Amino acid sequence: METPSITVREARPEDAEGISRVHVDSWHSTYRGIVPDSYLDGMTYEQRTPRWSARLTAPDRTDFIFVAETAEGEVVGFAAGGPERGSDPDYDGELYAIYIRKEHQGQGIGRRLAEATRRRLVQAGMQHMLVWVLESNPSRHFYEALGGRPISTKEIDIAGTLLPERSYGWRNVASIEF
Repeated sequence: METPSITVREARPEDAEGISRVHVDSWHSTYRGIVPDSYLDGMTYEQRTPRWSARLTAPDRTDFIFVAETAEGEVVGFAAGGPERGSDPDYDGELYAIYIRKEHQGQGIGRRLAEATRRRLVQAGMQHMLVWVLESNPSRHFYEALGGRPISTKEIDIAGTLLPERSYGWRNVASIEF
């Protein structure tokens, strides 16, 4: 179900607090029982807001961030993307993250954020996109529904716990639309 009262736009520095709230709330609701509680309990708005502010105002940014906001101006989701951050020889672009407040999931917002990211990757001359997702993340099927193909797996360390991640990829992103 599409929500027409949601606008997807490029993030601005004044969105740092809203992005932080979505980031922290999403991790708390999605990763409780997956990621160590000590890590999640340490994630606060006060901790994350300065990080997002710095990221949004960095003069040498190569990434881009989109927000989904209500008609009232509340940020309820965001996506970040840019050049692939690892050394994958086949994928030049990456969807770094999509997070949506739990009460706004299932309304087409994630698809709209993914599409905005895909378009920006194409504008930047990137041809292929990947995303890394914790295998235990119940939302990982979202990427499969968008046509992402499983590529590879690895383990990441979060607060001393090794967690498996899976990457999904899309080839020739200029020829697809989410």
